[in-house]
Amino acid sequence: MKKDLGLVQAVYPMPVLMVAAYDENGKVNVMNVAWGQICDDDKIILFIGEGKKTWLNIKASHAFTVSLADQAHMDAADFFGIASGNRITDKFERTGYHAVKSDKVNAPVIEEFPVVMECELLEFLESDHVSGIVGRIVNVKAEEAVLSENGKVDPLKLHALIFDQFQSGYYVTGARVGQAWNAGAALMKKK
Repeated sequence: MKKDLGLVQAVYPMPVLMVAAYDENGKVNVMNVAWGQICDDDKIILFIGEGKKTWLNIKASHAFTVSLADQAHMDAADFFGIASGNRITDKFERTGYHAVKSDKVNAPVIEEFPVVMECELLEFLESDHVSGIVGRIVNVKAEEAVLSENGKVDPLKLHALIFDQFQSGYYVTGARVGQAWNAGAALMKKK
């Protein structure tokens, strides 16, 4: 029997996305965003509240990067989520991390995170119920250490963080248990 839990953000797992953008002076800011998702073959949506430092930077620069946080960099990834760039002006510098300018968009690539999507701003979505940023993914870069033999990102090498809203925990991806678009194929056959 199921027990009522009340209002809980009951989507699991959630990504741990590091969103980075330059401000009007070229200063790097990074924000930890769990509420984001791919929304088309070449588009990503991030649900970031209006007025947040990263939101303001993306509005000014029209570009951003989205990195996948990994277990090796969990402390900094968490810090990027609990520290506000509007209040802590040396937020990025405190981590000792390094950024280089993307060669595809006007946004910083954080060198420590192993996979990064380089994005250009398409639009801000604002309504009474949602604040979203839609970006077009221009390119994806990945460290060779997280690639499989076929040249694609291997989740078992990536050790990507996932966020658990039930217990407020970070976890890493685990074992592969099936093949997508195949595990349910037998049910396609008419009985």
